[in-house]
Amino acid sequence: MKTIINTPNAPAPIGPYNQAVLSGNTLYTSGQIAINVSTGELVLDSISSETEQVMQNLKAVLEAANMTFEDVIKTSIFISDMNNFAQINTIYAKYFDSNTAPARETVEVANLPKFVNVEISMIAVK
Repeated sequence: MKTIINTPNAPAPIGPYNQAVLSGNTLYTSGQIAINVSTGELVLDSISSETEQVMQNLKAVLEAANMTFEDVIKTSIFISDMNNFAQINTIYAKYFDSNTAPARETVEVANLPKFVNVEISMIAVK
């Protein structure tokens, strides 16, 4: 059985999908981009602030499923420019203990929704 997870504390989906799906004790999040839920505007001041907003959006989705970053077992990071990897990684690292950090891949892509610079999705298990 699957349970749909949606929260007003993260950006609403911009297509036919949900913020996350809980199947058993496993949560699959949709990719989050840097939309500030309060304003509805993209946060594109810097790659650091953009990544911070993405992580805050993911935090809200995790919380809606009664989970935390400690429950995350896998992340996927899509970036538009691999030259931004170090800055993205610095912000991302603030959310995980390096000893228990999840598995991850980081992929450079040609474009992302709304032409943002970073999108991240997660899988978490409670």
